[in-house]
Amino acid sequence: MQPSQQRREEEKQRRHEEILDAAEQVFCERGFDAATMDDVALRARVSRALVYVYFRDKRALHLAICRRALNQLRRLFQEAVQRHERGRDQLLAVGRAYMEFARSYPAYFQALSRFEATEAGAPDDEDPAHSETMAAGRCVHEVTVAAIEQGMRDGSLRADIENPMQIAMTMWGFTHGVLQIAQHKGSVIQNGGVTTTAFVDDALALAVRSVEP
Repeated sequence: MQPSQQRREEEKQRRHEEILDAAEQVFCERGFDAATMDDVALRARVSRALVYVYFRDKRALHLAICRRALNQLRRLFQEAVQRHERGRDQLLAVGRAYMEFARSYPAYFQALSRFEATEAGAPDDEDPAHSETMAAGRCVHEVTVAAIEQGMRDGSLRADIENPMQIAMTMWGFTHGVLQIAQHKGSVIQNGGVTTTAFVDDALALAVRSVEP
């Protein structure tokens, strides 16, 4: 690649990321439904037409944010797993990492929640952005699968698990639901004399116990 061509590619990538950064901020502040492409352009300090050069619509921006979120979540899962040897401890660490992700990256958690509610159940193989987002999600699940398989080998988890991916997705669904309840019904939980942290911790421990020997 010629130096001039490389500079153009670097500039395109930089502009792409800047527009995506702006979209994250706008969606977080205004909400996805209320936000417009004009809002994104204004925040990115570019023309509305240029935003459409990089992203064909608001949905494409949402999917790109979801891929960012999933890549960050995968990194957090991998870091959590590396701190433990036994699969059971790795699985619990993954759950806690997801809890920390929801606290530290609320905009990403909201983006993924929207994706699960509106996109994940309707695969669109003709849309590369959708396929890439689904693939990024599978990469996240694979970290959990590896932890389950490690637990099956070292005896800290049941050896009769037939489909680790199914268990990984079940654990994710359970944890995701618990985190949403903690976020949206926190006052109800606390009125019952339980902190949201204790609520989530107990739920994670219960989920892991379900696959222990």
